[in-house]
Amino acid sequence: MMSQRRGIHLDQSELLCKKGCGFYGNTAWQGLCSKCWREENQREKQKQIQEDWALAEKLQREEEEAYASRHQKAQSQPTITPFSKFEERKTKEKSSKVNTVTKFFIPSTKTPPKKDGAPFDTQSSPSPSSSTSRQSCVDSDHATREFIDFLKPLKSGREIFKQCRAFTESMVYKRDMGADELSECVQDFYQNLSERLQTQFKGSSDHVESVMDEVEKYMMTRLYKEVFCPETTDDEKKDLAIQKRIRALHWVTIEMLCVPVDEEIPEVSDSVVKAITDVIEMDSKRVPKDKLACITRCSKHIFNAIKVSKKEAASADDFLPTLIYIVLKANPPRLQSNIQYITRFCNPSRLMTGEDGYYFTNLCCAVAFIEKLDGQSLNLSSEEFELYMSGQASPHWTQASGASSCSPGSAALSQVHERLDMLTGLGERQERVMEKARQLESDLIDWTDEVEQKVQSVLESFPPETQNPTATTASGTSAAPSAIDSDNVENELLPPPLQPQVFAG
Repeated sequence: MMSQRRGIHLDQSELLCKKGCGFYGNTAWQGLCSKCWREENQREKQKQIQEDWALAEKLQREEEEAYASRHQKAQSQPTITPFSKFEERKTKEKSSKVNTVTKFFIPSTKTPPKKDGAPFDTQSSPSPSSSTSRQSCVDSDHATREFIDFLKPLKSGREIFKQCRAFTESMVYKRDMGADELSECVQDFYQNLSERLQTQFKGSSDHVESVMDEVEKYMMTRLYKEVFCPETTDDEKKDLAIQKRIRALHWVTIEMLCVPVDEEIPEVSDSVVKAITDVIEMDSKRVPKDKLACITRCSKHIFNAIKVSKKEAASADDFLPTLIYIVLKANPPRLQSNIQYITRFCNPSRLMTGEDGYYFTNLCCAVAFIEKLDGQSLNLSSEEFELYMSGQASPHWTQASGASSCSPGSAALSQVHERLDMLTGLGERQERVMEKARQLESDLIDWTDEVEQKVQSVLESFPPETQNPTATTASGTSAAPSAIDSDNVENELLPPPLQPQVFAG
């Protein structure tokens, strides 16, 4: 049992940021929290900007030296008339080239022009794509109305709405940017707005969080189509890969993962079904906060199932294997896209602390474990693991091994596997019978063709003789036609005619 547990055990310190800041880390950020990841990313970008500036200055110097060399050669040659206009034009070309090279490495700060209008205009900006679904427009309008109703009591609600609407409209025109750049734009807006709200509300963190939650809901509902699983990423490819991986692991059992859950208990079985439903429902939500709420509900159902099964409080070592089992049973749609969407566009404070951040970090660890799952993690040999993965064999759990397993329901599970093996054997026998039936059908067709050929050959060798319709007797007179040759065969069934009788009188 210890070897099984060792394959799935995850120390709680591994969930925290590698920088030691105390916040939860994320595998998408190389084990860092969102704060440390942004700082690390900013340092890398600052270094890249400095290198780009150095290159720009080098190109500018080379351009100036080349121009000076050409100018000196032009002055050394005799001139008849002054070329003031020509020199002025060359000077403009030089400055234009230098500015072009310099601006090439400066990020553009242009934003699309904004139309003047009422700050609380509920009309959303026109979508650049004409194929936007009606449901998406309804959701966006509903989110806008709710956001306006929430901001009306606030003193600075008008200004907050104007900033959020302007930013959302500007993001629509950045759809060609990479997902990381889009995420950075959104996270920068979150951070700047949060800092202004902290100043305004004088450190009331709860009030700031409630406003930021509504900001996230409004913005992400309107930007969902543009930023969820964008074409510039390989999120869809990762979704297909993890779905295929989970389907290939359909044979993994509770005993292999050492999950302390007894599904024979009705309450436990109900909690497992609810957990599976919640993690599948995550894909139907549009706001990162709502997706995190599905993960949190799923995790709480898991803790309840463990508590009822063990009749004691669940531990973190029990939670992760059970979460892995739930993910394998559910095979949630677009799992990687949803994880990446939450990572990129969720309010960073929610992922760094609190139960939402804890459960989301565990889900990321569960997905990473499934991707790297091998025989050693399940206490299997590499040969057994490959046989199960290829479908050539199914795991056997006997009653003896069930006595030392983690769940008392292994006996029933053993019977299930025995029935599956019997079905597999019956399937093979049926395939053999069907193969022989197809062979017999082919033999019958061949025999029928052979008989027809022989009959045709005999008929061609001995053609039938033709006979006259009327036959003659030995005396040369024609014989009376038989009943077969008569026109009306039914007359044979009539009674004989009456004969006259002579009476003596």
